[in-house]
Amino acid sequence: MHDMTNPLLDFSGLPLFDQVTPEAVSPAMTELLAHADAALQTVTQPDFPADWLAISKVLDTATERLGRAWGMVSHLQSVMDTPALRAAYNAELPRITEFWTRLGANEALYAKYKAIDVKQLDSAQAHAHRLAMRNFVLSGAELEGEAKARFASIQEKQAELSQSFSEHVLDATDAWSYLATEADMAGVPADVCQAAADAAKADGQQGYKLTLKMPCYLPVMQYAHSSPLREKLYRAHATRASDQSEHTQFDNSLLLQEILALRQEEARLLNHANHAEVSLASKMAESPEQVMRFLRDLAQRARPFAEKDVQEMRLFARDELKLTDPQAWDWTFIGEKLKEARYAFSEQEVKPYFTAPKVLSGLFKIVETLFEVNIRQESAPVWHPSVQFFRIERQGTLVGQFYLDPGARKGKRGGAWMDDVRARWMRPDTQQLQTPIAHMVCNFSEALHGQPPLLTHDDVITLFHECGHGLHHMLTQVNERDVSGISGVEWDAVELPSQFMENFCWEWSVLRHMTAHVETGQPLPRALFDKMLAAKNFQSGLQTLRQIEFSLLDMRLHAEPDTSTDVMRVLQEVRDEVAVLQPPAFNRMPHSFSHVFAGGYAAGYYSYKWAEVLSADAYAAFEETAAEDGTHSVETGRRYREAILEAGGSRPAMESFKAFRGREPQLDALLRHQGMA
Repeated sequence: MHDMTNPLLDFSGLPLFDQVTPEAVSPAMTELLAHADAALQTVTQPDFPADWLAISKVLDTATERLGRAWGMVSHLQSVMDTPALRAAYNAELPRITEFWTRLGANEALYAKYKAIDVKQLDSAQAHAHRLAMRNFVLSGAELEGEAKARFASIQEKQAELSQSFSEHVLDATDAWSYLATEADMAGVPADVCQAAADAAKADGQQGYKLTLKMPCYLPVMQYAHSSPLREKLYRAHATRASDQSEHTQFDNSLLLQEILALRQEEARLLNHANHAEVSLASKMAESPEQVMRFLRDLAQRARPFAEKDVQEMRLFARDELKLTDPQAWDWTFIGEKLKEARYAFSEQEVKPYFTAPKVLSGLFKIVETLFEVNIRQESAPVWHPSVQFFRIERQGTLVGQFYLDPGARKGKRGGAWMDDVRARWMRPDTQQLQTPIAHMVCNFSEALHGQPPLLTHDDVITLFHECGHGLHHMLTQVNERDVSGISGVEWDAVELPSQFMENFCWEWSVLRHMTAHVETGQPLPRALFDKMLAAKNFQSGLQTLRQIEFSLLDMRLHAEPDTSTDVMRVLQEVRDEVAVLQPPAFNRMPHSFSHVFAGGYAAGYYSYKWAEVLSADAYAAFEETAAEDGTHSVETGRRYREAILEAGGSRPAMESFKAFRGREPQLDALLRHQGMA
């Protein structure tokens, strides 16, 4: 059946990440595509039964293997990019895209699904069937002739352009560096200086090598005394992958326009007025207008708080820092200094208490307690020595497994994400239950000189966030692959479990178990925690408006067809409407807005805010049932797990939310949590 010497074709156990070579990609995809094609041919024959399990046994088992193997290649290209792997990936991308497009638009398969007797299906299968019928329509199954051919070529072109967009952002980020002097580095934390000095030394240079990777960029913007140094980094970061950058070979200007134009054309082919309507067809929100009303309503509530934030920074900058005319690259620095002055605490003071191993054991403790599971490390083939692998069990039975890849490095794309390796599924070919596996990827600072890696509190929040996605994927009890875990969950509800987990990072009963000073081993002092808590909603008005600015830009670009030619004009209009701080004219934020142009969030970036309403309200249930000492109710944890995590995508998200809360979500908890009540 399969060439077992090819690691991409070995599905017998865990993925053989350590054995995948660029040379293995093409032969594996050729074989898997041939199998998937043959399966599609088989189930679309007139005499093949219109039966859910019969189709699944032939077609889904073949496509699932293709998806898993291609997922390995995509994953490696995100975390260990090399020129050879990138070339292998890009060579296969058109073939893979073509197959999925053809599968989604296959009229004979659509007809077969239409003929399935839904009364014979269980509730998860019936919901999966409903979603499949909708996806056929959105995938062009009802198109004919020229329209169908054009739809297919649009899919292929979009995949190619999104990949180029993503590569440009990675390459532009990797291409830029600056050799700073000792004087430049005044104010920058010691561990960041040390890492920059090590990086320069590795290049055979004296000084401090600064890059645009977050563990370097952010602390420089927060702490460097030198405004010219901050300006240099800000300008490089804000113009990445644009016409304003030093490296114009990575300019995304034309790609942006082309991607937007193709999305609009695709929407027209599907009889929608714009791409935003297509995007919302599979989300909780009902229309682009509803989303924009939601965003503008939230902007109105947040604006007074944001204006106050800016006013306070201006006064502080003038009186304490002698900065009378702050520029875009000064605000992060001013904000950090104001926070230190007001709350007598800095992020750097907290960081030594958050050693990665201690944080991880604290995270596992809360997950094990609330969700009644056990987590332990085990060995698996990995793509980098710093990657760890864990298993989750309940009462001795395997529930799921996950990889954790925490560190930033060259050739790894920025940001943090959770992805599935495989889903929970009662396999129709073997009648065996397949347990889910996830990747959790972050970009934290690496360890220095034999000490464990240190995390900022923001890093801790990020880790909890990605773990929330992972739990949604791994704790599911649904056996139908297309609606188990995160599959089939509306995109604007998918952030509920991730944002929900972030709340625990502000709980003393949780935090005290996950801190130990890197040198003394002492836990975080209560007084320091109280200062962190006091500063929790520092500038939440400004941060809310920033999220709304990105969300509104995204929604307008996809809801107003004539905007694609002038992205910067739309951005300016959005800023004029909601921003209280105007970035400089050279700022090219959209050119590295990978979420929307290369990451599946097109006309969906609002999901973060939308789901935050759900997650804050869900967390309020834990606040309402907590004990006097802040310990959380295991009973509430069990209800949440059963109603939301275990149900996965097997029913509409609103039904799961109501099953947990007993009512529809309310905005109050979000405003209260963010100090804007």
